[in-house]
Amino acid sequence: MIPSVTSVELRSAPIEPSWIREGTPVARNATLSRSDDGLASTLVWDCTAGKFQWIYEIDETIYFLEGSATISDGHNPARTFGPGDVLFLPRGAVCDWHVETYVKKVAFCRRTTPKVVGFALRATGRIGRMLRRKPATAGGFQIGATEAA
Repeated sequence: MIPSVTSVELRSAPIEPSWIREGTPVARNATLSRSDDGLASTLVWDCTAGKFQWIYEIDETIYFLEGSATISDGHNPARTFGPGDVLFLPRGAVCDWHVETYVKKVAFCRRTTPKVVGFALRATGRIGRMLRRKPATAGGFQIGATEAA
């Protein structure tokens, strides 16, 4: 277990300038955790007022802590998210964000691997779990075992 808090010191994390549509939003973040393979991470992010587009290069699940943001993905009606709301944005999503005053979130990020790689990893894991299983026993004797003469 690696406990963490969301009241950490945040560092400047500027939004890509070409994504900003209105205002001068100031974004900051801090990484709370990262998996050993670097494919998953958790961070805290906040942002001041502004409108911007965000292009997701990773899967991101968001838990909103403070403030609010109205978000549209171009396929569904815009929706305002605030404290306690959860939103999943898959890799490839392009969203328009409108932060009226301030928003703070925890982001659970996962870099995706090509489907064939994911399949191979799952298969390898399944085989490894099967090999680590203890042999079945009955009455204290290993099933299929032969007794030495």
